[in-house]
Amino acid sequence: MGIESRVIWMDGEFIPFDQAQVHLLSHTLHYGLGVFEGIRAYKQTDGRGGVFKLDEHVRRLVDSAKMCRIDLPYTAEQIREACLETLKQNDFNEGYIRPIVFLGMGAMGLGARNNPVHVAVATWEWGAYLGESGLQEGIRAATSSYTRHHVNANLQRAKIIGHYVNSILARYEANDNGYDEAIMLDQMGWVAEGTGENLFVIRDGVVKTPPVINILAGITRRTAIQILEHEGYPVKEMAFGRDALYVADEIFMTGTAAEITPIREVDRRRVGTGKPGELTRMVQDIYLSGVRGEVDWMRKFITRY
Repeated sequence: MGIESRVIWMDGEFIPFDQAQVHLLSHTLHYGLGVFEGIRAYKQTDGRGGVFKLDEHVRRLVDSAKMCRIDLPYTAEQIREACLETLKQNDFNEGYIRPIVFLGMGAMGLGARNNPVHVAVATWEWGAYLGESGLQEGIRAATSSYTRHHVNANLQRAKIIGHYVNSILARYEANDNGYDEAIMLDQMGWVAEGTGENLFVIRDGVVKTPPVINILAGITRRTAIQILEHEGYPVKEMAFGRDALYVADEIFMTGTAAEITPIREVDRRRVGTGKPGELTRMVQDIYLSGVRGEVDWMRKFITRY
């Protein structure tokens, strides 16, 4: 699948896909200060589209901009409506949504403060982020030599464009070494997250996930916790080392793009039986059904269009 569509929403207008351009001297292109979100829409049981946890994503976008001292020229409600209308304009009842806030052309240099703030929303059709086989069979992951940003080095709760250079380098390293994904540790050596996913570890029926201290507070992460607790499995949000990965019965990653992706191997050590485990499958099945409107208690999180 490509990322093409009919139109992209830019600064309040719908622009044909091939005309959605930015200037070479846009500030964000040079320095990375900008924020974005990744959101998914799923085809519902009646054939219409439905966006999962749209309001939570838009709120995080607004929060990220605030943390970066970027004054948004649009309200949360306007951005929310732009996401829905872009899906409609592109005739997508299922797809990925990418709202992005960036600084345009004007002054250069790190001290520039008055460049125009642009907001855009693109949509495209996107399948399984780590591949269909990854969803079904699980992926192979490796502990990265790159450390997750220190909690005081960047704004860890913000989804900032420039932050992802760290993740890209870790992902390249993992892929070049024959793995599907990287697992990043923090500056203390505790397990943090994947390059674009949060992480859950299960041992003897006990579910653990790193706390929101130096990781992105994932919306899919929160959904997985809600699913597990709804099914009677409390989740411990706590720090743990990579040795916990080596002896885990099950491990899975969560993310809007990655959805619920099992991990079958870490650092050449088989996880459990080497196949997705029972709890992982349960969370995955409920999640993939819930985002499509097939789980009663999860329907409240869906914005239909």
